[in-house]
Amino acid sequence: MMEKGDSSQKLYKRMRLWEFPDQYVVEPTDGSSGSCLEISRVDGSMKLIDEIPNCSSLRVPKIRTIFGVIGILKLLAGSYLLVITERESVGSYLGHPIFKVSSMKVFPCDHSLKNTPAEQKKMEAEFSALLNVAERTPGLYFSYDVNITLSAQRLHDLGDESKLLPLWRQADPRFLWNNYMMEVLIDHKLDPFLLPVVQGSFHNFQAAIGKDIVDVTLIARRCNRRTGTRMWRRGADSDGFVANFVESEQIIQLNGCTASFVQVRGSIPLLWDQVVDLTYKPKFEIVKIEEAPRVAERHFLDLRKKYGNVLAVDLVNKHGGEGRLNEKFANAMQQVVGDDVRYLHFDFHHICGHVHFERLSILYEQIEDFFIKNRYFLLNEKGEKVEMQLGVVRTNCIDCLDRTNVTQSMLARKMLEFQLRRLGVFDAEEAISTHPNLDESFKILWANHGDDISLQYSGTPALKGDFVRYGKRTVQGIVNDGWNALMRYYLNNFVDGTKQDAIDLMQGHYIMSVSRDMTATSQKGGIEAIASFPLALGLILTGLFFATLSLGRVRSDVWNLLFSLVWASISLAIAAVVKANGRMFCNRPRLHQSRR
Repeated sequence: MMEKGDSSQKLYKRMRLWEFPDQYVVEPTDGSSGSCLEISRVDGSMKLIDEIPNCSSLRVPKIRTIFGVIGILKLLAGSYLLVITERESVGSYLGHPIFKVSSMKVFPCDHSLKNTPAEQKKMEAEFSALLNVAERTPGLYFSYDVNITLSAQRLHDLGDESKLLPLWRQADPRFLWNNYMMEVLIDHKLDPFLLPVVQGSFHNFQAAIGKDIVDVTLIARRCNRRTGTRMWRRGADSDGFVANFVESEQIIQLNGCTASFVQVRGSIPLLWDQVVDLTYKPKFEIVKIEEAPRVAERHFLDLRKKYGNVLAVDLVNKHGGEGRLNEKFANAMQQVVGDDVRYLHFDFHHICGHVHFERLSILYEQIEDFFIKNRYFLLNEKGEKVEMQLGVVRTNCIDCLDRTNVTQSMLARKMLEFQLRRLGVFDAEEAISTHPNLDESFKILWANHGDDISLQYSGTPALKGDFVRYGKRTVQGIVNDGWNALMRYYLNNFVDGTKQDAIDLMQGHYIMSVSRDMTATSQKGGIEAIASFPLALGLILTGLFFATLSLGRVRSDVWNLLFSLVWASISLAIAAVVKANGRMFCNRPRLHQSRR
């Protein structure tokens, strides 16, 4: 036990990291009088010390400033310390400063590897290489003073005793990105070093409305229960936790009043996936369809406990692969809907096409009663609760990115207008569109919000972002969508596999075991030893080039027809092999998943 770790102590805001040959020492330098944290580079053990160890010509430390300890990750034979090396101030949440992680670094405590078998060293090298990918995790935010994992309503409803607890103990574990990595520090009662980090998005702006100034903030909180990348994480798990679940909260502050509106998005809560196989749109595979009602029921039971009434808005297509998912989802919801859960399908592409997003007004007319009835959270000038949000709109499409973001921004606009009328700033018929500065800032706010969520899940900015940003579809926006769609294809097939491994490693979704079979990854033979997508693509294009060239010479020599057929056959054969062995060529996760 580390008795010096006082739970009532504030978080350290600035520290100095001493890198000795055999230990790391984290020294508070923000004026705090707390002890230093010593971490062994041999076995990752830690203790609090009162003074920095002596330096000598043989023990010359490297020194750097850090702004937070994210946590410690234990792998097979070593531990790894993750710290924030650069931060950026991005605004405030209910009056408290919010920072974005600009850079984080992993420091190994793996000296014990010197005495481990060669195979274990190789496995540790594989795992530690994934941490280099994890260092580039985008969209991480934190605060030293306020719990940003909780919405304004939930934060206000915390009891007095809970508000005295360290921030990590107040936090909603769903949105605590470093929840798993903090466990070792928690076990050692190191509260002043325990910095809660959220992955998501944070943007705000101020706009003048007459003599009034409105401050608008938009926060996204990504859930860590089924986190991952597009294609590699789809649907729900057996506990009802879904991929790409994000809580979005829009907060306004005006004349001393605070209003908050929460929406959520998340993958269709069934057991389904898309196996990456180099096709542009892999087939949807529904797993254990008999489990669908139970999984959906568990998902919505959890939502009801946390948000109250739920309106599920399903934006997927009515036909094709999406249509089959829609049918199974609708069937499962028949056993879930009731007084506090509603389900509505709205075929976004059929009704709105690719340019007529103003037709979302049809959707709003269908859900307006739920929208108005379930309200929003409101505090008056005295900090007294005047309104409570009683329910939440849960929106999904297939990726829960593009169609979802357009729809959520429409609902957020409607709610902002309601709130401004309630606070006496807008007249009964006044709209955001009549205030150009407010309108432009609002559109940019939600466009940036959608881009951030999309970058974390798909690797590219959101599609259809031009409508959110400018209120209309543009030629440049359509061209950008085409480029981003191609980039998503590339990333899904050849980058996101490794990224998914890194995410699962950071979130503790895997248990390290020295019994893992290395044969598949270390002793490849035959075509797999030389095959890669760039090589396969090069051979296909080469074959097509010579086939075309031969066809052009058929008139001068009929034998060229035969040559063109041969080259075309070679190209088709290679393409068939690539298609049949798509996962062999793809950059896929190699770890074996295990429930913690």
